[in-house]
Amino acid sequence: MTAGTRAAGAPGEPPAPPGAPPRPGSPVGPAPESVRSARSGAPRRAGRAGAGRSGPPVRAGGGPLRYAAVVAGLLFALAVAVTASLALGSVRVPPGQVLDALTGRAGPSPYRTIVLDVRLPRVLLGVVVGAGLAVVGAVLQALVRNRLADPFLLGISSGASAGAVLVLVAGGGIGLLGGVTTTVALPAGAFAGALLALVLVYGLARRGGTMTGARLVLAGVAVSYILSALATLLLVLAGRPEQFQEAMYWSLGGLGSARWDTLALPATVLVLGTGVLLALARPLDLLLAGEEGATVLGLDTARFRAAVFVLASLVTAVMVAASGAVGFVGLMAPHAARLAVGAPHRRLLPVAALGGALALVLADLAARTVAAPQDIPVGVLTALTGGPFFLWLLRRRPEGPAL
Repeated sequence: MTAGTRAAGAPGEPPAPPGAPPRPGSPVGPAPESVRSARSGAPRRAGRAGAGRSGPPVRAGGGPLRYAAVVAGLLFALAVAVTASLALGSVRVPPGQVLDALTGRAGPSPYRTIVLDVRLPRVLLGVVVGAGLAVVGAVLQALVRNRLADPFLLGISSGASAGAVLVLVAGGGIGLLGGVTTTVALPAGAFAGALLALVLVYGLARRGGTMTGARLVLAGVAVSYILSALATLLLVLAGRPEQFQEAMYWSLGGLGSARWDTLALPATVLVLGTGVLLALARPLDLLLAGEEGATVLGLDTARFRAAVFVLASLVTAVMVAASGAVGFVGLMAPHAARLAVGAPHRRLLPVAALGGALALVLADLAARTVAAPQDIPVGVLTALTGGPFFLWLLRRRPEGPAL
């Protein structure tokens, strides 16, 4: 290396004369952004050799005005999507009739029954499930510090689906499950399956008392395949073709079974779960700094991960029990939210929830109208859009997260 390419102050090199231009590599001039960030105490992007490479950087996504604008825009888009979902379908309802039904000004009529008893519970369930899956996806991406993580990738949704299918088969089919059985047994079976998947993933990922995000993701993929195969086997052995058809349609994801009495549990779990996760926003941000950094800052990462994984399993189980297996919402919505408002979870989680709700309401609207009067499983449409999005993520970051 020649003297002209050495940094100033190298051994054996004389100092530059006064007035001479700075040599290449000289620290003269404004400090680099990473140095300025470190001096000011602001969070910074991890280096290439750091563990933060596999997790999203903790960066702000603009000031309060931009955040307020993003939230307002999502709320407006969600209101438009909900109104369109109430008006469109195999039977079109005039917008005036939709407004009259919602405000109580409409008397008994077929339009009022369609809006209030059929479509409104379905649309609200789409809002709740989409928001819940998006919040869980955002949290899981922080826990494993992997941009490709979501409830399905870690096997939680497959475990919940297998548990719910077992309840359906044991109960004699969806048509024979009603009342307390539907509202209690189905979520309980889904939660048991999700916890079983969580235990299996944890057991397979731990080695020598430690667990890395890479092993966690790989174990989750393996457990997801096994439990999906188990759910399919249960459906095949169900014995009655009509039962197989009903349960298979449910396992593909759909909101057609939504009723007013099935909304209370998922809505309650969404509100309470999101509230707890918002209270844990700072520890979640610490995890993005890396395992060692979070430990140095006083976080018991092993215990915190276990507790949040149980909470994520509960939320996922209730959502899967209510809507079936709807994939990729927990992958796409957090990424879009992170691009809009940054990675800090106090800002990210509300925006991800609104984005997930909007995405699932629009997907369900398309499922009801594309081939009307036939109702396409909404999980099929989310997979058709989520698969290309997954490939786009891989192409956009060719180095990818370390697996």
